[in-house]
Amino acid sequence: MKTRRNFLKISALSSLMALSGLVSFSALAADTIKVGILHSLSGTMAISETALKETALMTIDEINKAGGVMGKKLVPVVVDPASNWPLFAEKSRQLLSKDKVDVVFGCWTSVSRKSVLPVFKELNGLLFYPVQYEGEELEKNVFYTGAAPNQQAIPAVEYLMSKDGGSAKRFVLLGTDYVYPRTTNKILRAFLKSKGIKDADIMEEYTPFGHSDYQTIIAKIKKFAAEGKKTAVVSTINGDSNVPFYKELGNAGLKATDVPVVAFSVGEEELRGVDAKPLVGHLAAWNYFQTIKNPTNTKFINMYKDWAKKQKLPNADTVVTNDPMEATYIGIHMWKQAVEKAQSTDVDKVIAAMAGQSFKAPDGFVVKMDEKNHHLHKPVFIGEIRPDGQFSVVWKTKGPIKAQPWSPYIPGNDKKKDEPDSK
Repeated sequence: MKTRRNFLKISALSSLMALSGLVSFSALAADTIKVGILHSLSGTMAISETALKETALMTIDEINKAGGVMGKKLVPVVVDPASNWPLFAEKSRQLLSKDKVDVVFGCWTSVSRKSVLPVFKELNGLLFYPVQYEGEELEKNVFYTGAAPNQQAIPAVEYLMSKDGGSAKRFVLLGTDYVYPRTTNKILRAFLKSKGIKDADIMEEYTPFGHSDYQTIIAKIKKFAAEGKKTAVVSTINGDSNVPFYKELGNAGLKATDVPVVAFSVGEEELRGVDAKPLVGHLAAWNYFQTIKNPTNTKFINMYKDWAKKQKLPNADTVVTNDPMEATYIGIHMWKQAVEKAQSTDVDKVIAAMAGQSFKAPDGFVVKMDEKNHHLHKPVFIGEIRPDGQFSVVWKTKGPIKAQPWSPYIPGNDKKKDEPDSK
């Protein structure tokens, strides 16, 4: 009883000292946990990444209102790497070394992720990466909450080849010129060849970041499609180039009934800047769509809409949710659960505690972090574009699919471990 009285006296004294400014800043900082947010808020990728920054801030606010993490308030530290890949590395070093954050949520493109990896390994930082990617990577310091190729790219192409998807026999692999599209298309080319598709029936084209003139490429696609067999386009175009690509698609009258396009980096947010009516019937493959109906998703959508109005975001009345936003939301909540399980923000302890974490996601499933490979088990959905820029789900898996970080269509991958090196 005496011990409890002494504790209460000390607590009361600490509160009085804090109010009178006698407690040092570092002592007060002990009651907070810093969280880094590393997303492009300017440049070519801002069209996609700004919403992820807002989702992270919204989720942090939600957690703080519910009592924080281990009773501590989360404090976001936001930086803007401005779609500049070397700057991503500089900003990640700033977050880990100067700002002393305990975890970072960020990156979109694989080139940005590849840029920061050496920094996270050197400083033993922890990164949650929320976007679909090409696989062929498994790092101790990263948790991948977006899809691996077998959770997006492969199912999408299988759908296009099926009767329901149009029985495509020729494919255009069209992407932005960097590691994600090129590696994904390397995997898809090998997959298509395994299904009997010849090289002559595969057209592969790349454009730089920020590319805006798609007239020539659309004309080439039309010519390729006119040569006979049913043709489909697989798009790994990233960032604001999607707006002129889809506008030109509409201008050229290239309808989904003629040449369907399935996109891996176009969701509800990107379509906000496009007249979707000429694009009706074209496809996207993701692990979440806003139109999925369940109470968890309704809560998620309403929370973001309320957040947008409260923060007075641009066009707050028309904000949408999308797959990488859901992956961001899942990742932050799973990290919270792991910290509370470990009773520590120590990176190595949190990594160990992340194994097997589960969370009831807006996609309608309880998703799980794999016990070994740092990837989520995720459901797969294929959606058709509607006139309002939303998607109608036309195909889905029965449940979450385990990720394959190392694609079986890349030679030698069968010898690679399904868990990160602990070094």
